[in-house]
Amino acid sequence: MPRARETAVYTHGHHESVLRSHTWRTAANSAAYLLGSIEPGMRVLDIGCGPGTITADLAALVPDGHVTGADSAPDIVATARATAAERGLTNTDFTVADIHALDFADGTFDVVHAHQVLQHVGDPVQALREMARVTRPGGIVAARDSDYAAMTWYPAVAGLDDWADLYQRVARANGGEPDAGRRLKAWALQAGLTDITASSATWTFATPEERAWWSGLWADRTLASAYADRAVEGGHATVGQLRAVSQAWREWGGREDGWFSVLHGEILCRKAG
Repeated sequence: MPRARETAVYTHGHHESVLRSHTWRTAANSAAYLLGSIEPGMRVLDIGCGPGTITADLAALVPDGHVTGADSAPDIVATARATAAERGLTNTDFTVADIHALDFADGTFDVVHAHQVLQHVGDPVQALREMARVTRPGGIVAARDSDYAAMTWYPAVAGLDDWADLYQRVARANGGEPDAGRRLKAWALQAGLTDITASSATWTFATPEERAWWSGLWADRTLASAYADRAVEGGHATVGQLRAVSQAWREWGGREDGWFSVLHGEILCRKAG
């Protein structure tokens, strides 16, 4: 029987405007729901580790344990490896991996974690099955994903509704599910997990600095990332329409009353013993 493999295309790519967001992420601002379950001697797998900032934070929390960072992109795995080295961490390693078919033995890890990953994969249920397979009995499968349809903002700047609609269409055409946050519990149940704690949390961008950062990265991403290329090549938008959406982001970012909230769904699943 052939092994499962990735069929979706990663919507964002790794343009600087994307990494600007990914390198901002920490265990505190992106995995707080998991931190109470982390113990110093644990073996942890961080899937979709990106540039490794969350991975490195988790490694600092398990000084007597070990963290493996895994990502599907070889170049970004090299970046994550460098992030850990810069922090002087000696309890990490990094590998290229497909979440649908992980090259680890059953029960290898105490915790298997994925942040903003399941929204981008072709078969999130299979991904969760694999995460559970490589988790030891009694261990934890943890996932957190944003939910694009639940994102909300003020004021209603013309063009941001166009952004929301465009992003949904591009992400789904690439084989992903942009409203993953609300589906995590359902996917976990389909994967055979039963002891599930579901929660939610938000990122909020409201100060002048936060608005400038969030609007700037999306304004740039809309024009110059793999997402922009896929939007045009897939016939979802013209270059002119992308310019209008990018300008809408900059307009919102300049509004003194601007506020943006990103909702995330979260699951902590205890694997049956």
